[in-house]
Parts: sequence; C-alpha cells; structure tokens
Amino acid sequence: MDFMSIRIITEDVARLTGFYEQATSLRAGWSGPDFAEISTTRATLAIASTRTVQLFGSDAARPSDNHTVIIEFRVDDVDGAHRNLKGLVDDFVTEPTTMPWGNRSLLFRDPDGNLVNFFTPVTPEAIEKFAAR
Repeated sequence: MDFMSIRIITEDVARLTGFYEQATSLRAGWSGPDFAEISTTRATLAIASTRTVQLFGSDAARPSDNHTVIIEFRVDDVDGAHRNLKGLVDDFVTEPTTMPWGNRSLLFRDPDGNLVNFFTPVTPEAIEKFAAR
C-alpha cells in the first residue's frame, strides 16, 4: 500500500491552489474548475471544491473546519522558506524552531485555516531518517 494524497475541501479552489503554488513553488495540475493537484515526488496535495462533496455524501466534509491534521512539506531550508512566505502567510503559528525529534519546523495556517508545517531535518538522526525516503 502507498499513501498517495491528502485532499482539502474548500469553497475557493483557485484561491487556495494559488496559495499553495506560491508557498511551494510548484504548479498545480487542474482537472476542471473544481479540482486541482500539486504533486511532489512523494505525494499529492489535492484541492477540491465543496461541489465535489456530494459525490461522497452531502455532509462527508466541511471546508475550513480542520482542527486535527497538519499538512507537512519537507523543504531544503526552513528559515529561507520562512523569509519567502512573509507577505503570503497571514498566520504564522510558530517561527522556525528545532524540535526534539530533530526537525527544524515552521508552522503556519493556509487561507482556510489549515495547519501547515514546513520542516528541514537538521540532526544527524533526522537527516538519516529521511535520507532513505
């Protein structure tokens, strides 16, 4: 089994996709106005309109209501990413901080309020852990 993607349901696909394109410097692929995907070498961030929810059930997902999931991206330089995000991100939750597990992390919220973590492994253990991935 392979983990492939996470999908965010939003009321404004273009706005949220544009945010993630700017934040990640990656271009989205679009499958119509209600669905976009930003793919990395490991996984995909899908962004879908509230109109797609009816395909799963009318109350299967609610936009801007996530309080449990953190969307994580490994970046080469979290401090540089922080500098690049200034002016794009309105809500930085934490400044770049080295965590006890060896990653330097930056937490912020996207325009829908979803929590996003940009991180860089910095300790030998964390670097080794991610070297094989």
